[in-house]
Amino acid sequence: MFMCRFSLLLLDLEEHYFEQHTAYNLTSRGPVANSGSLKICSKSVIFEPDDAVKPILKCASHTVPLNSLIAVVSSFIKKIVSQIYLIKEESVVAPYKYERIKVTFQLEAPGKTEDVVQMLLQLHRASCLDKQGDQAAMVSKMKQISINNHFFQHVTEIPHMECVAEMVSPLVTNAGHVCITDCNLYFQPMNSYPDSVVQIGLHSVRRIYKRRHGLRPLGLEVFCTENDLCSDIYLKFYSTKERDELYYYIATFLENHIVECTAESYMLQWQRGHISNYQYLLHLNNLADRSVNDLSQYPVFPWVISDYSSTELDLLNPASFRDLSKPIGALNTERLERLLERYRDMPEPRFMYGSHYSSPGYVLFYLVRVAPEHMLCLQNGRFDHADRMFNSVGETWKNCLEGGTDFKELIPEFYGSDSSFLKNLLGLNLGRRQGGGRVEKVELPPWASDPDDFLEKMRLALESQYVSEHLHEWIDLVFGYKQRGSEAVAAHNVFHPVTYEGGVDCDSIEDPDQKIAMLTQILEFGQTPRQLFVTPHPQRITPRIHNLSATPSLSSSESKPSDSFEDLTEESKKMAWSNMNKLALQSCHKIHKEAVTGIAVTLGGDSIFSTSQDSTLKMFSKENGLQRSVSFSNMALSSCLMLPDDKIVVCSSWDNNVYFYSVAYGRRQDTLMGHDDAVSHICWRDDKLYTASWDSTVKVFLISPANNKRTRFDLLAEFEHEAGVNTLDLSPAGTLLATGTKEGTLTLWDIANPLPLNQLTCHSGKINQVAFSPDSRHILSVGEDSCLAVTDVQTGMLIATVHLGETELLGIAFSIITGGVDKQIILWKPEY
Repeated sequence: MFMCRFSLLLLDLEEHYFEQHTAYNLTSRGPVANSGSLKICSKSVIFEPDDAVKPILKCASHTVPLNSLIAVVSSFIKKIVSQIYLIKEESVVAPYKYERIKVTFQLEAPGKTEDVVQMLLQLHRASCLDKQGDQAAMVSKMKQISINNHFFQHVTEIPHMECVAEMVSPLVTNAGHVCITDCNLYFQPMNSYPDSVVQIGLHSVRRIYKRRHGLRPLGLEVFCTENDLCSDIYLKFYSTKERDELYYYIATFLENHIVECTAESYMLQWQRGHISNYQYLLHLNNLADRSVNDLSQYPVFPWVISDYSSTELDLLNPASFRDLSKPIGALNTERLERLLERYRDMPEPRFMYGSHYSSPGYVLFYLVRVAPEHMLCLQNGRFDHADRMFNSVGETWKNCLEGGTDFKELIPEFYGSDSSFLKNLLGLNLGRRQGGGRVEKVELPPWASDPDDFLEKMRLALESQYVSEHLHEWIDLVFGYKQRGSEAVAAHNVFHPVTYEGGVDCDSIEDPDQKIAMLTQILEFGQTPRQLFVTPHPQRITPRIHNLSATPSLSSSESKPSDSFEDLTEESKKMAWSNMNKLALQSCHKIHKEAVTGIAVTLGGDSIFSTSQDSTLKMFSKENGLQRSVSFSNMALSSCLMLPDDKIVVCSSWDNNVYFYSVAYGRRQDTLMGHDDAVSHICWRDDKLYTASWDSTVKVFLISPANNKRTRFDLLAEFEHEAGVNTLDLSPAGTLLATGTKEGTLTLWDIANPLPLNQLTCHSGKINQVAFSPDSRHILSVGEDSCLAVTDVQTGMLIATVHLGETELLGIAFSIITGGVDKQIILWKPEY
């Protein structure tokens, strides 16, 4: 079976592969000519033999003049002597060999010889034009030759836009033609490599991002899955205008299919514990132009562990962690002083660090065992010296702390699940170290039993309590307000100007050699992420976590009792409602003959009032049990509430009325008749009564005394719904109103404006009651599906659903009391 060993990684920076021809190497030893494929590139000719044992031959323009390359293929009787790269001999990935050998090729189709010669002549003229800075015009002309629209999937497709572009992959760009229709996005490589066309259905696109490429706003990346590390295509355009036109066409097509997420929205989700630290960092990298397709802007992750020598890793000990408030270069005080001394004596533009924390070299330093061809491409066919390889995690960390030019951070793979980058599964010959040992797998810390165990502990460390509390400090340095300006100087976080967006304008450089040199420096030196935040990033607010690791030092027997819900700050206690995964049964009391429909608790929490479909209002004391029972109507009572002075209980009824009950006098005090159907729920705030009804309305009444000593009810507002309203609740501040309908729809309203702010279906049946959390950031709801749902107020996202048995839940109150059709009042307690 034929295996293609050719790769675009064999090309130089800014080099293009145009076409291939079947040919013979007449200079090969033996009676039979060596058959293979001759690749015509903009700066080289590459011959790939059919025999996988024989090496690929590359004759590059920087070792052989292009007019000599023309001689190679213009006549099969001419021979030249040149320096040739010998690559992948016996199909083994290894450093390139260099030899001075005679090469002569003959095309299988002699009629093609003239065409190839003409192409090489064009390239030769282009190399002269390159001195005048006009190579781009030639490359553009060459790309336009292959435009072909016969790849449309449907004859009815309507083209919207066509242009030339390049498909980007690590260290490689492949020129071609882009076409977008009303159904699909197409990319046709000029050389049909590796496929004749890439087709992406617009309906399958989940996310699109504008990208910088070489610090220029020319990139566009398309994702058809939710995987932040794996896009479906990355395109680099030749003008920002064309990139933006394609972006806005796709964005307009997708506006009803996808939701555009911002750094602020992800920040809120992370801060409240909805997404993990790992997920949040991936999102930030994505928004900051970091992509696995661009090694100069590869996703960057922090070192979080500082202990790589202990036999056990203690994730409850702060000393096990790196100081996330400082960049790598500032962690060692002595080294920092030397760097600052040099910085103070440096002319403008000044910088503290001569290398970056993320660059293609650093990425491939970590990944050389799984991406050896990329390392050879980056380093002109050579691996790094064996002693400079990624040999040991501990040694690498030590060098980052002590080395004069090493300030690198980590990559996402250190917190992933694939440990192959730590092993030498390909059996690569990466050289021998000074001690004589071969470079094989990566040496791991003593606390890791194997590569998989190492990654598991790294993930646990990233999600640990310490990192969760301090990760915002590292975000300030890399993505936030300490990335630039005076804050960066104060934080000792200043890198070379060429790494920052806007630090250099490549388009203004006229000399082509200088332009290529600057582009090479940008791509190889590393690039600072796009700044996402200009103010301090808030801290994550989470309850403390038990048993973060399975290591003996973190066993349950050694867990400290202080790490509990009670040890949180008041803010954290409020936020903890978003993390209700466990509820413990505290007590259970069966006091009604029919289903419980409403619950009200006195300010002291000693007495509980409940209404029921048995048409009774009952008062229950936690200490003395049932104390009182009263009936207002022969129809069911639907809800109840306690007025602020604990003197009046207000009850709603299926008979369309609202009743006011005096606790002191033990009798009904007044009646409100304000709806055309059953009153399902009521709320009270600042002398205003909010009533929900199955007539699809919520009404607001001002309650005030009248001259005849009875109560006056004035209608102030009305909120219209599409279905019968079954429940409502007001935020503690009284500015937001939450309602739940018989169809399972939760709606959030602004009290000042009777228009919905957010709306979502969070239950499979009717919603029986909703309640704001004490901090107004979450809404709890229960329904006939026996589930307790938690919804985020600001984002409108459903963040938790807890199934609480088979009983339909009809009521809820903090903290947390539910009542259901089983006629019981149940007290729950959150466990953390």
